[in-house]
Amino acid sequence: MKKAIQFLSGALMVAIFMMSSIAATAQTTKDEFLSKWQNSKQFTIDVLNKMPDSGMDYKTDPAAMSFKEQIHHIGTAITGISQGFLKGSDPGFTIDLATASKADLADYIAKCYDYGTSTIKALSDADAGETIEVFGNNVSRRQVMALLMDHSTHHRGAAIAYLRVEGAEPPAYVGF
Repeated sequence: MKKAIQFLSGALMVAIFMMSSIAATAQTTKDEFLSKWQNSKQFTIDVLNKMPDSGMDYKTDPAAMSFKEQIHHIGTAITGISQGFLKGSDPGFTIDLATASKADLADYIAKCYDYGTSTIKALSDADAGETIEVFGNNVSRRQVMALLMDHSTHHRGAAIAYLRVEGAEPPAYVGF
């Protein structure tokens, strides 16, 4: 009997240890993600606002996206991926990049991030954990959320390099 109790106690301790280590390495919660997402929104708008109007069409190479196309691409990806993979409905807004002012583009980006926020908030925990096919990969919707953040960071980083070439000082980075 004593050995059975020791075995069960040991098994319980192992189970508790495993569960706590899994919890310690879990991805961020939805609330933590959305807090960082709001920082991403503001940082993207700050990067846009730092570019002089004369640099909005700047390209590093003829085949590359211009500065304004980089910023626009962040927004269109947020809405497209959110609608296609995060159960979002029609966002209900668009922009004509050819005629858009910097203020129009800033408004569009804010709407795109807000659309992403509302789409993510509407996902249940079960929906967020569901595995779906995305670009030929089987991933959870939580991983799609991470993709949105990574993609935004990637293109914003390119836009920051464009700022420097144009002689503009990038805004200070805010991590949390």
